[in-house]
Amino acid sequence: MNYKFSCFIEKKDRLDLYLTKVFPEFSRSYVQKIIDLGQVKINSNTIKKNAKIFNKDEIEINLKTEKLDLKAENIPLDIVYEDSEIVIINKNSNLNVHPVLWEWWKSGTLVNALLYHIKDLSSINWVERPGIVHRLDKNTSGLIMVAKTDKMMTYLQEKIRNKEVWKYYLAVVSGILKEKDFKIESFIWRHPTNKIKMTTQNPINPKLAITHGKVIKYIDSKHTLVELKLETGRTHQIRVHLASIWYPILADEVYGNPKVNKEVATKYRIKRQALHSYKLEIELYWKKETFYWKLKSDIKIILWDIDLKTEII
Repeated sequence: MNYKFSCFIEKKDRLDLYLTKVFPEFSRSYVQKIIDLGQVKINSNTIKKNAKIFNKDEIEINLKTEKLDLKAENIPLDIVYEDSEIVIINKNSNLNVHPVLWEWWKSGTLVNALLYHIKDLSSINWVERPGIVHRLDKNTSGLIMVAKTDKMMTYLQEKIRNKEVWKYYLAVVSGILKEKDFKIESFIWRHPTNKIKMTTQNPINPKLAITHGKVIKYIDSKHTLVELKLETGRTHQIRVHLASIWYPILADEVYGNPKVNKEVATKYRIKRQALHSYKLEIELYWKKETFYWKLKSDIKIILWDIDLKTEII
C-alpha cells in the first residue's frame, strides 16, 4: 500500500502523532515501527520516528506488508446477486469488511466469509482486502460489491473513480428535517484531536464531500426517514454530514446525541446507527442495473410500516 499527500497543519507536530490522527486504524507503535523500517519519508527524505512535520510537508508511505494468514470461515452471507465475475452482498451490521495488518483481529470479517464462499478470491486486490471494491462501516448494513476476477475489480474501480456507480442509503435521523430535498457539501476528513472521528470543522487534509438527500416520511413526530445519494465516498461521510446540520443518525455512538440514543435503544432496541445501503445503480455488461434489497431486522423495528417500493422508488 502506498500513500502520498501533503499535510496542512497550523503548527509543527510529531510525525508519529500526526499519522495516528490521519490513519486512526494505525496504532502509534505500528507507526513508529514502519518509520524505523524506512517506509515513511518527508519531502523524499527518510526520517526518524521523533521527526517533526510542518505545514505543506509532503509525506510518502510505502508499506511493505507480509501476507496475512487469512482463513476461510463459514459465516452466512446474504447474497443479492452473483455471477462468475461479481457478487453483491447485503452486509449485516456489526461486521467488519476486512482485517487489517495492524489489528489483532484476522477473523470474523466479511473477507473471511467470502474466502469460504468464493474460490481463488485471495489473488484479487490487496492481500488483506481480496475482492473488496468499496467499504461500509462496521455498523452500517446493506449492499456491497465484491469482485471475483481482476478484470471486474479494475472495471468497478474505474466506474467508482468516474462517478458512474450510484449508492443510495436510508437513514433515520433525530429531529424533524423540514427541507424536503437537500444537499450537503463541505470539506471533511480526520478530526484534529479525536482519532476515531471525521469532521467538517478544521479537518486534517480536507477532502470535498457531497451528499444529496430527500425526506421520505416522519416517524413518531420526532424523527425523520431520509434517502441519501452519495456523489463522493468519504469515510463516515453520511454520518458526519447529517451530524453537521444537527440531524444525527439515530443510535450513532460516535456522532449521535447520547440522550436520544439512550431513548431509542429503550424504545426500538436498536444498538447501531440506523443507516442502511439499500440500492446500487451501475452499468454491468453494457446494461444499466439497479440492485435493491431489504432492510435488516433491527432497522425494521423503527420502520415497521414503511413500504420501500411504493414510498421511495
